[in-house]
Amino acid sequence: MREVFGYEQFRGPQADIVEHVTAGGDALVLMPTGGGKSLCYQIPAIVRHRGGQGVTVVVSPLIALMHDQVGALHEAGVEAAFLNSTLNASEAAEVEKRMLRGELTLLYAAPERVTTPRFLAQLDSLCERGLLALFAIDEAHCVSQWGHDFRPEYRALAVLHERYPSVPRIALTATADDLTRQDILERLQLQEARRFVSSFDRPNIAYTIVEKTNPTQQLLRFIRTEHAGEAGVVYCQSRKRVEEVAQALVHEGIAALPYHAGLDAGIRQQHQDRFLREEGLVMVATIAFGMGIDKPDVRFVAHLDMPKNIEGYYQETGRAGRDGLPADAWMAYGLQDVVNQRRMIDESPAGEAFKQALRGKLDALLALAEATDCRRVRLLAYFGEASRPCGNCDNCLSPPQVWDGTDAARKLLSTLYRVQQMSGLSFGAGHVMDILRGKPTDKVRQFGHERLSTFGIGAEFTEAQLRGLLRQLIAIGAVAVDAEAFNTLRLTDGSRAVLRGEVPVQLRQAIAQAVPRRRSGDARARADSVQAGLTLGGRERFEALKAWRGEVARAHNLPAYVIFHDATLAAIAAQDPRSLDDLRGISGLGTKKLEAYGDEVLRVVATAR
Repeated sequence: MREVFGYEQFRGPQADIVEHVTAGGDALVLMPTGGGKSLCYQIPAIVRHRGGQGVTVVVSPLIALMHDQVGALHEAGVEAAFLNSTLNASEAAEVEKRMLRGELTLLYAAPERVTTPRFLAQLDSLCERGLLALFAIDEAHCVSQWGHDFRPEYRALAVLHERYPSVPRIALTATADDLTRQDILERLQLQEARRFVSSFDRPNIAYTIVEKTNPTQQLLRFIRTEHAGEAGVVYCQSRKRVEEVAQALVHEGIAALPYHAGLDAGIRQQHQDRFLREEGLVMVATIAFGMGIDKPDVRFVAHLDMPKNIEGYYQETGRAGRDGLPADAWMAYGLQDVVNQRRMIDESPAGEAFKQALRGKLDALLALAEATDCRRVRLLAYFGEASRPCGNCDNCLSPPQVWDGTDAARKLLSTLYRVQQMSGLSFGAGHVMDILRGKPTDKVRQFGHERLSTFGIGAEFTEAQLRGLLRQLIAIGAVAVDAEAFNTLRLTDGSRAVLRGEVPVQLRQAIAQAVPRRRSGDARARADSVQAGLTLGGRERFEALKAWRGEVARAHNLPAYVIFHDATLAAIAAQDPRSLDDLRGISGLGTKKLEAYGDEVLRVVATAR
């Protein structure tokens, strides 16, 4: 830990995990994004390699993550390589030769490659010679059909246990509820593995969820007010929406790039590289972007559409604030989000039991969105962790008003029943709400719905209130959306209990814009809080070190944070070192980096003094 990575102590359960895996034990590790999962297998890999036990194979689903992880290991003086499609045949062959000679400490490869007959034959050779040290399966939730990012190719990884039972395995993920955890253990045959579950809490992230009115304008207001000039990720449901939002941000003077599976692979890679290497860029993306992105200074993650479940939401929001500094998770959601997500579940070819589980996960996310109590308490409770109100989410900072929607729900369902009874047809949400609120539109008159006994009985309710009510009724299954009939509404078996008043419906008042927590202009100061405590001279040294780091990163074709984190530069700036001995012991400055960069760091500091 100290010699290679330059850290003085482990965090949380890292020490126990490292000791267990180094000794040859299997492990399942659940640790939040930014919690230090990589060290949990990298340190055992180094120790076992030095002990003559050979190479550690890291299963990773992402090329970008492999590239940056290997680059960071090289910077720390560790022999590592990757096998993926970015290598030509001769380059791949050279990596394979180094692996077979036992020269590599870690080799990163995708699950599709690891399970090929050719690669397995190479692993056989290593195993026979006692040169197969460890299997590390990263993003292990991908193996589970219950996870938010299921990848069928992960299922084949069970072969690693069947074929190499004596080689220890560590599976790691940042997000998994109980159902997903059990599936990971079963699918990877890790039932006997020791389980390490860290706290899921990310106290530096502030959660805010608002109701959609004009989502693009709401997003613009949020970025300008809270995060002007800062790096962030904006998630949208569709490729088309990604393009529209990216263009809108650029039009408003915000540096933004689109990312989705429909873009040319070269453009996607270019955009991802720019996001990782440049400061202040906003990436507008589908969920195709983000897994394994280690950029530490992402100050916000915004959702313009509701995700499928809490695991996906937590995984995506966890990409903010990896450096431990304050960050925001902001989401806008509306009735159409609920309709779309329910429709996708209902129309899927999966079995009814699977659909029911997905509905339960969606309902849990909707409950988080509609909650009137602490968001963080709700979020952590989903993962089985008890907590106290955080004082740092929108509900804690500006408690919402609550209203009893039970009577409104009964009136809405009664209107829906009478409309269908009178016309023999189904209608959409807007038309049903017009009847309930007593609005004599052309369509209402066309069908004679102004003559219904329920016409106008909900005049006291606003459209926003009724849309919130419909979200809840759809979520609990009291109203269904017929996708084949232009998203019209219909009653269900679950409607009866609500009509009878047996199911109370408590709702939050619609809030389209959260009360700003900070004054505009504070964002830069917040992002630079890593410099807190530095003198004026220390800040000058810090800026000089950042500029130098940028030059080194460009020369090595790596993100700047792979060379040194901001916290390390701030510690150097505060120390004002005069010799290499002064640099020893600074967090993040291991032996290899001290040898490679120590003299240059001293030069930069002296120049800025």
